[in-house]
Amino acid sequence: MNETLRLLATRRSAPPIVMRGPGPTPEELRKLLTLAARVPDHGKLAPWRFILFEGAGRARAGEILAEIVARREPGAEAPRLDLERGRFSRAPLVIGVVSRAAPHVKIPEWEQQLSAGAVCMALTVAATAMGFRTAWLTEWCAYDREAMARFGLAEHERIAGFIHIGRVDNAAEDRARPDLDRLITVF
Repeated sequence: MNETLRLLATRRSAPPIVMRGPGPTPEELRKLLTLAARVPDHGKLAPWRFILFEGAGRARAGEILAEIVARREPGAEAPRLDLERGRFSRAPLVIGVVSRAAPHVKIPEWEQQLSAGAVCMALTVAATAMGFRTAWLTEWCAYDREAMARFGLAEHERIAGFIHIGRVDNAAEDRARPDLDRLITVF
């Protein structure tokens, strides 16, 4: 099996809570984003963009989420607010992949959204190939218009995923995979 197939066959997610640094260097990060931008993109629209949550920006994002929760849930206790404060600080780097899908005369929005999903997958594979572990998450803040606006998203933009990138000390256990025979139809 060649190296690419082996990588695809063995790639595993890791919970961000077990991730540690160091994260990607600036050069590695640039390479990751360059590779992620090479996904299928009908019409060459680049219907996605990146938000980097690193360093102090991770804590700022967490404070925004804690503030939203505290206002909406006046009785929220400290552990709940601490969870939000730490949501983006679990891994040394979180890349928000923003779908910028919009009406287009030739390119359906669905294809543009799929391209953003492909960016998320390309990031996870590229980071794994560089020796990092990843987790592609959304969580509540990916669907919350206030949180999205505070992270700088325009009204038509959506979060395709938050890609958490870091290092782990232990090999990941594989999870149960789907039964392919139940998923295949021959036409």
